Amino acid sequence: MSDHRRIKLSVNGGAVDREVETRMTLADFLRLELELTGTHLGCEHGVCGACTVLLDGQSVRSCLMLAVQANDRQVTTVEGLALGAQLNPLQQAFWENHGLQCGFCTPGMLTTLTEFLAHNPDPTEAQVRDAISGNICRCTGYQSIIASALAAARAMRAAAPRETEGKS
Repeated sequence: MSDHRRIKLSVNGGAVDREVETRMTLADFLRLELELTGTHLGCEHGVCGACTVLLDGQSVRSCLMLAVQANDRQVTTVEGLALGAQLNPLQQAFWENHGLQCGFCTPGMLTTLTEFLAHNPDPTEAQVRDAISGNICRCTGYQSIIASALAAARAMRAAAPRETEGKS
């Protein structure tokens, strides 16, 4: 008989309280228990990045993490990135710059870049390339993904409130 444990966590801003098998991965929990299928499973070894989600704002490979390890934490999946029905600036930039083709890597790219842009609002192309180096895309050749990230960074900087000059 498998061991079970009750976990409580926040997923995309909503409270979740479930009993899970202790051996269930976070990816399987999100996909099978919560039906958040935007988190994709590619290699199931943490190599491809398709399963990347944000855990307390940091990108993690959900295929390598157990659901019980997310207890009392905040998880954000690709489904939680939009602002209601409106795409967030990064998602909008992916749409405008053709940052996806088949879409399989897209959720992991978006969550990875969400964390990256939160810490680096004015990245260079080389920095974006480095940030996504752990995410594999077999369709785009990466250039449109990089262009999307740089466009999103510009849009987010333009929308950010400016500090008043002479403020002490």
